[in-house]
Amino acid sequence: MQITYQDDSFCCWGAGSQGGIYILRLSVAERLRVRFGRFQQGQPIDVPPGDYLYVGSALGQKGSGSLARRLLRHASRSDVANPQPIRQQMLALFPQIGLGPKPLRPPAGKKLRWHVDFLLEEVAVELRMIYFVRVKKRNTEGHGDGAELRGEKKDSRSMETAVARHLLTLPQITPLVPGLGSTDDPGGTHLLRVTAVPTWWQTFPDQLTHFLQGIIE
Repeated sequence: MQITYQDDSFCCWGAGSQGGIYILRLSVAERLRVRFGRFQQGQPIDVPPGDYLYVGSALGQKGSGSLARRLLRHASRSDVANPQPIRQQMLALFPQIGLGPKPLRPPAGKKLRWHVDFLLEEVAVELRMIYFVRVKKRNTEGHGDGAELRGEKKDSRSMETAVARHLLTLPQITPLVPGLGSTDDPGGTHLLRVTAVPTWWQTFPDQLTHFLQGIIE
C-alpha cells in the first residue's frame, strides 16, 4: 500500500473506499487536567504538554460511520463556533479526493462520546495532522470481503488495533494512561504520548507505509 495524497496536514493511503482507519496527531500547548468521561471513575488525568496520537476507525461507506464524517466530527467542538482550524481544510480537500458526500458539511453539533473527544474539546489542544487509510471493511475475522490483515485467522484483531499496538512498540511512543481510548480493544491503548525529535515526524509516513505493506493483502 502506497501514499495516495500528502501535504502538511494530511497523509492518505488507498483510494475509493469511504471508510477506513485513521491516526490523529494532537498538540497539547500546556499541562492539562482532563476528565475522560467515565474512564477511571471520572477522575482528572494529568496531560503533559507535547504531541499525542489517537488511533481510530470509521468503516462505514456512508453516514456518520464514514471516514469523512468521523474526521469532521473530531475537528469540531461542542462550541459550534470554535472548531479546530484543520476542519476548513478537510471541507476543501475531501471532495477533491472523492471522500465524503457532496455537498460535504460539518456536523451541526457535537456531544462528547469517545475518550479523545474530551481532549479535543480543550482549547489548548490542536488537531495538527491526520493520517488515514481507506479500506472497505473492518479488518477482522468474520467481517467478510475487503482488505484483510495477514495472519488474520490466527489473530482476529482489527487493523485499528494492529496499528495501535505497533505504535506502542516504537521507543518514542508510550500510553498516556493504559486502556485510554480503546473501548473496542480490551487491554489496548489508543491514545498515545509521543516524545520524538522533529525529524522523526518527517519519517513517520514512511514508517507507516512499511508497516501497512506488511499487514494488508
